[in-house]
Formats: sequence, structure tokens, C-alpha cells
Amino acid sequence: MAMRQDIIAEIEANRDFYIAFLQRFIRAASPNPPGNTTEAAQVISTYLSQQNVAYQIIAPLDHAPNVVADFKGDKGPGQRIILNGHIDTYPVEKPSDWERGPYSGHNDGTMIHGRGGVDMKAGTAASVIAFTLLQKRAESIKGSVALTAVSDEETGGRYGTRYLLENFGDPSPWLGDCMLNGEPGGIESIRFGEKGTLRITFTIKTEGNNGAYTFISRGANVIAAQLITQLLNIEEIEPELPDELRRHFASERARKVADEIMGNGASDALLKPTVNIGVIHGGVKVNTIPQECVFEADIRLPIGLVAKTILAKIDQYLQGFPEASYIVQGAASNPANYCTKDHPFVDCMTKCAEEVTGIIPVMLTGLGGTDCKFYRYRGIPTYVYGPSPRGMGASGEAVSIEEFLALIKTHTLAVWDYLGEADS
Repeated sequence: MAMRQDIIAEIEANRDFYIAFLQRFIRAASPNPPGNTTEAAQVISTYLSQQNVAYQIIAPLDHAPNVVADFKGDKGPGQRIILNGHIDTYPVEKPSDWERGPYSGHNDGTMIHGRGGVDMKAGTAASVIAFTLLQKRAESIKGSVALTAVSDEETGGRYGTRYLLENFGDPSPWLGDCMLNGEPGGIESIRFGEKGTLRITFTIKTEGNNGAYTFISRGANVIAAQLITQLLNIEEIEPELPDELRRHFASERARKVADEIMGNGASDALLKPTVNIGVIHGGVKVNTIPQECVFEADIRLPIGLVAKTILAKIDQYLQGFPEASYIVQGAASNPANYCTKDHPFVDCMTKCAEEVTGIIPVMLTGLGGTDCKFYRYRGIPTYVYGPSPRGMGASGEAVSIEEFLALIKTHTLAVWDYLGEADS
């Protein structure tokens, strides 16, 4: 256990150093769109160089590099763990709403402020730090560890995680046997799956006219509103959830923790489809009847519900709306995904999380999509342990310092217990 205690002592001794790294990472703005992550990637590269860690830049797009590194343990072949996190963030809608600016990295003693702190620079920084701590102790590790700090997550992952998994052989060296990610899931949970997405562009075309002539045409906007009301009925469709998962999600503790982490109602939303109309455009002047209205729907699919079922229902609805047509946004639509929640690595994560935080995390799935899906689609057990999602993407986004440090400890110790001293 001496080596394990040495890891804990090193993390505690370097608390301020790790916090300063996260601050620099946040200050290196990387909103996507436009997706330029060069400055933020350089912060990671510099940190790895300071820790004498060899890394590689893989950049299918010059402005969106991926920083990767890996090492083999000296104890021989074994499991390969991937530490994955993304560099890009949501854009900032209104910089004036931020008290200190959206990229201040300000440390108020409790929180580090700035866009991306929650989603997911704290988690990615924790993985980078964990990787360096583990590589220092490669002589006691059986198996290997890889780090993939990627770009393009916020716009689909084509040039980030997907690129790494699809363009470096079969299997890719960046696939591994198990993946750990620090997306904002809350330290009270370990995520083992997530809802899918179905994104659709609807177009309504009808006769235009003067606004007084509604007896000739109701107009595209009114018809769009009627169709949207009909689309909300999708939320009543029941998924074909496996009985084991249905019982798990119905448990009092799982429901309680889901609502505490994600907000009241989250426990219900995990098990049903949801419909959001994120964008709508129609009309050019208040006193005219619009000829065209275009709106985009974001439908989230729970485990046990596939896009084919939803599209069949939409086709039924459109029989009553001859003015309407739709196109599925294929690149932004992905099935729900999950992996086993009973895995030896989960046991390590759970024990380490309890040791570090005093909280036994509950196994949950997420509401939003992440790069984790690309691993789960390939059958790789993939888990998320990250900070609270509160405030992600909002003005004033800030991440807890204590949660950030807890991630460093938990990520490092979980991999160490899985590959290192526990196997010696």
C-alpha cells in the first residue's frame, strides 16, 4: 500500500499546482463553434512536457488538435485503460452576463470560474493529471494506460474521438479495454450509459398572404405550432427497457440521486423520450401570413427506444399535415447506449470514490450525449465520473475545487487499483 499512499500524498502536496493548471486551461478559450482549440491543447501539451510525458498531436483539422499519449506498464501485458476527455466547450452567448468575464479562471477559494470549467475542463484536466501520476509509477503497473484529450466533441466528434477510433487500425490503439471519462455527471454517481439523440429539421410550406386573409391560409407558423403540439405526444411513448434496468432506475436511491444531481424530474426523464424545439424561423413581417416555417426538433431517446419507432410515429402525424416535410440530421442523431454496470473496474471506482468523498456513487445513465457513446457502440465498458453538472453551459459557469481534486484522486486511484498494486 506504500505506493498508493504515495499517490495520495503527491496529489495533496500539489493541490495548488493542479488548480493553477485548471485555471490556465479555462483561460485558454476553446468555444465550439468555431472549434479552435489550439491554445487549450497547448496548455495540455505544456503540462505533459513539464511532467516529462511524451505526447503526440493528431490534428485532422489544424485548428482542432487532439493530444494523445500512452504507456505500457513494466509488469507485463494486461488490461488497457483509456482516459478520455474533450478540450472544446460550449460558446458564450452573452459575455456581459459574466461578472469577471467568461474566461477568467478566477479562484474564489471554493470555485474556479469560467466557460468549460464544468463541461468538461475539470474532468479533462483530472484525466491529464491522473495519467502523469500513473506513468510515474509504470514499473508497478500491469497493462497500459492511454490519454486522449480531444477536440470536436461539442459538434459530433468526427475530428476528435471518432477520428481516433476510426483511422488507426482495427482495433485502434485508442480504443482499449475500458474507458474512464470526467464529463459532468456528479460525484454521487457513476454513469454507465446515456440517452440517444434524434434531431430533425421540419419545413412547413403554405400559401402566403396579407395578415388579414387568414380565411385563405392559416400560414406556415400556425401550422408549425399545431405540428409541434402534436410532436409533444412523443413523450408518452414507453421504451422497451430491460427489466433489470427498469428495476434499478425505479429504486428509491437511484431516483433520489438522479433528481439531486440533475434536477427534480430527471429520474422520470431518464426513462422517457423528451422533445425540445430548439430553433424556429418563420415569417418576415408581423402583418403578413408566412409562406414557410422551418424548425428543428431535438428528441432524446431513452434506453429501449430507437429512432425507427419515433419516425414511424412522426410519419403518422404528418398525414394530417400535408404542408409539412422533414429531414433527419443524421450526423447529429445517435442511438441510446449503455454498458454493463457490473464490472471489476466499476468496483474499483466505487471503492475509491467512497474513500475520497465519503459517498458511495449510484450507477446512473446521463441525459445528454457524450463521446462515451463511440466506445460503447464498440462494446467497450465506458464509465463517467465527473463534477456536478450544475451551471454547465450557463453564464457564470464554475466548478468546485474540492470536486476537481476528488476527481484527480478517484481517477488515479481507480486505475491504480485496477492495474497496479492490487494486481502485484
